[in-house]
Amino acid sequence: MLSCRHCGSDLSVSFCDLGMSPLANSYLSADRLDRMEPFYPLHAYVCSECFLVQLQEFETPEHIFTDYAYFSSFSDSWVAHAKAYVEDMIDRFGFDQDSQVIEIASNDGYLLQFFVERNVPVLGIEPAANVAKAAEEKGIPTLVVFFNPETATSLSEQGKQADLLLGNNVLAHVPDLNGFVSGMKIALKPTGIITMEFPHLLRLMQENQFDTIYHEHFSYLSLATVERVFAAHGLRVFDVQEVPTHGGSLRIFATHTENAERPDEASVELVKRAEVDAGLQRVDTYREFSERVKATKRALVRFLVDAREQGKSVVGYGAPAKGNTLLNYCGVRTDLLDYTVDRSPHKQAHFLPGVHVPIHAPERIAETRPDYLLILPWNLKDEIIEQMAYIRDWGGQFVVPIPTTRVLP
Repeated sequence: MLSCRHCGSDLSVSFCDLGMSPLANSYLSADRLDRMEPFYPLHAYVCSECFLVQLQEFETPEHIFTDYAYFSSFSDSWVAHAKAYVEDMIDRFGFDQDSQVIEIASNDGYLLQFFVERNVPVLGIEPAANVAKAAEEKGIPTLVVFFNPETATSLSEQGKQADLLLGNNVLAHVPDLNGFVSGMKIALKPTGIITMEFPHLLRLMQENQFDTIYHEHFSYLSLATVERVFAAHGLRVFDVQEVPTHGGSLRIFATHTENAERPDEASVELVKRAEVDAGLQRVDTYREFSERVKATKRALVRFLVDAREQGKSVVGYGAPAKGNTLLNYCGVRTDLLDYTVDRSPHKQAHFLPGVHVPIHAPERIAETRPDYLLILPWNLKDEIIEQMAYIRDWGGQFVVPIPTTRVLP
């Protein structure tokens, strides 16, 4: 019997079974296409006690993240989001040259670079050495290590604790959720502030965003569950913001439970009430989700088959992890999707895991003039449509697969 990674209760309630799937960021070079490729069950369960939605751990974070293909700076809208965040934090909390900002999973320095521009001392913590190197080249000091209580204790013993401890899209990536949060308690100054951004489980369910489920995401989080986990480790969520990134995320603000300088804001109760109203405290709500997932699969496959039978060409835009979940679950290979493109040179000339769809540079689209462009990172569709507007010159159309397949006007 599986056990909940937070409270230890038995896990028996299925949330979403996406079959067998490879690691979503395990892009393949041409010489690996004929080799054995590992697939693992992609089956999410929900804890009936604390309502944490979670996957089993089949591969360690060390295997998944030590050499990583995702570089944040290749998304213009994500970098703009990071810049706006930095300006907001400085304006609201007054961080300056006497402050210490620490980012967990700092990637290629996409965010910390803006604190550096404002002369705020920073430290990045990033386990992927290839990604951390890009941050170091920007002048951002970066520790190549996984964040855990031992890392936090070592920093604290060196006199490094955070006035602002932040992490974007990292909370869901850690299998030891309790250890990770207890480490944040150690790494935070007595009056310090934590901000964490993560995709909101409520939006995932309302918008049918099942493709954000993949092995690198161990947990899928509601505010009520995160608040419960933080409270168990002496941290208090005092504010929350709803932000549009990744199809709808939460940015929580937390501090030490005993820090009276930060009173609780009304936003916390408002978001928790919305979760209750949507049924996130009822097990039956989670059981019902999988039927919508199956309907979305049928809609995408039907569109691709019809397009092919009509002599239309369909190619993809992007090689995101969510796209790999979607294509593997739907069984979409090159018989239905000719290729995809991505701006990241780290993915170009490779193949998507599992389905082996080739990845080209975006210029390939102008060369082949497809009828349809399937936007796999649908959360960035506005940015992509602006970049690729020229496909309309030959009558090309944009398609998004989530919450269901639709051709955009």
